[in-house]
Amino acid sequence: MLMSKNIALGVALAGALALGACAKVELTPPHEAPLPTHARMLLGKKGMTEQQPIFIRIFKAESELEVWKQRQDGYFYLFKSYPICHWSGELGPKRRQGDKQAPEGFYTVNKYQLNPNSKFHLSFDLGYPNAFDRAHDRTGDFLMVHGKCKSAGCYAMTDAVMEEIYALAREAFAGGQEKFHVHAFPYRMTDEKLARYTNVKGRSRNPNVPFWQTLKQAYDYFEITRKPPKIEDCARRYHVNVEWDGDDLDPRGACPRFRSGPVEPYTAVASFNQTISTVPAPRPAERPPGFQPTMNLLPRSTPAPAPADDPIGRLIRQLAH
Repeated sequence: MLMSKNIALGVALAGALALGACAKVELTPPHEAPLPTHARMLLGKKGMTEQQPIFIRIFKAESELEVWKQRQDGYFYLFKSYPICHWSGELGPKRRQGDKQAPEGFYTVNKYQLNPNSKFHLSFDLGYPNAFDRAHDRTGDFLMVHGKCKSAGCYAMTDAVMEEIYALAREAFAGGQEKFHVHAFPYRMTDEKLARYTNVKGRSRNPNVPFWQTLKQAYDYFEITRKPPKIEDCARRYHVNVEWDGDDLDPRGACPRFRSGPVEPYTAVASFNQTISTVPAPRPAERPPGFQPTMNLLPRSTPAPAPADDPIGRLIRQLAH
């Protein structure tokens, strides 16, 4: 009998100790979770750090979200492409509350737009409607990139993917980046795809084409320079890589006389890349199939000098003549 009581007491004591041990386990909240090991290893392999600035591109048709990192040479390099789990609506911009369209356009994310307490696991607000959207009287709010893999006008990721993207944004802000840009495209803006989506069944021309052509200018600029372009808006239009003399622009008002901003085509910096021997510099020739810029990126009088074997240089010279 005494032995049975001792056994029972031992079991009870063991259970109490186990409960006490469990009570001391503190799980890291998702918004504070470090980058997973595989992501940190990939950063190291690509010569990047967690706190370097980021730039994000979204492609609806391909259901992809790209995170780019700015390395020490000042250019942005692709860190990783993530699958978008779900987005609602169809190709084309969001116009009104309740249309379930995911936004297209150029958006800016500040630190306060990160939401660690989102009901969709984690999220950041895209900033829709921006000044351009408001100039077109577009309505809606709280359009985000978030987790939970379900969406009604947002870009939804799996929770694990969202944790990784959120951590990249969090660490970029911790490193001093004040804001990052998000370019949301209907598809990869090649000539071939623009032509494919220009004509729609029952209509001779997709009404979104003029808007998409402007988005393509920004896409082309980044493909050539590896730096996000400066975006302005006036006369209810986006304007890519422009300069002017005068005051701030009115998104609904008339535009001043613009001039083209400078363009510096991406070139690998040999001395920098030699310090990261495990990461070969991306070659300028690596461009999506069918890539053709739609805008004249350089003044006709100042073509960029480039080696004869440089495909980007040849492209710029073609633009300049």
